[in-house]
Amino acid sequence: MSLLPQFTPDTTADDQTRMKGLIDFLSAYIEQYHGGWVKLVEFDDNNLTVEMGGACVGCVLSPNTLHGWVEGTVRQFFPDIQTVKAVGTTTPDNNQFQISSS
Repeated sequence: MSLLPQFTPDTTADDQTRMKGLIDFLSAYIEQYHGGWVKLVEFDDNNLTVEMGGACVGCVLSPNTLHGWVEGTVRQFFPDIQTVKAVGTTTPDNNQFQISSS
């Protein structure tokens, strides 16, 4: 059994509120343990766009954070989501990138 806090969705809330709560929960973990953060930019039931910042900016592992932690966790609670992408994130050579998956 993990000692990490577990996300418990509010089943009475709408999907937008549940997604914001999930992203805020993930962001708190990423901030505490890695110095980065993630914020909800847009969610329309099938597509999620987030912004990553803090230590995530310029980090070569930002795509892993997006796909492994953010997308992997989101799909557990929203299995019908089609795309998860990050905007406003840069690579170490300061080139902006946009990651998406389907």
